[in-house]
Amino acid sequence: MNFFIDTHVLIWYLENNKRLNSKHTKIINEAINQPFVSSVCLWEIAIKTSLGKLELSIPFSELESFLINHNFTIQNFDFADLSVLKTLPFHHGDPFDRLIISQSISKNIPLIAYDTKFDSYTKQGLQLL
Repeated sequence: MNFFIDTHVLIWYLENNKRLNSKHTKIINEAINQPFVSSVCLWEIAIKTSLGKLELSIPFSELESFLINHNFTIQNFDFADLSVLKTLPFHHGDPFDRLIISQSISKNIPLIAYDTKFDSYTKQGLQLL
């Protein structure tokens, strides 16, 4: 199964945070599944770490290697994703989350996220796990 993960889910996975439930951890770790990380998540992490709002247990410079070694595919944001973004209602004001939502819809790939505002986008085609 292919799926995207939200930035918080990625951070919780990296940090072995208990807020990421065991069901989702299992889905991410199953070899048969293909987790996708949006380049948008990486932008958000880079910005937050550079501003001192986030500290990771691994250096940011090692994040790409970590993701590759753990079977993640980094999905770049493209014009098709922007086309979906342009049509989304403003249920959610966070620009990073809106970009991730639009990419998940555009690529028709489900998303693991814990933000309840994401539920408002199922009418636009967002699939949540």
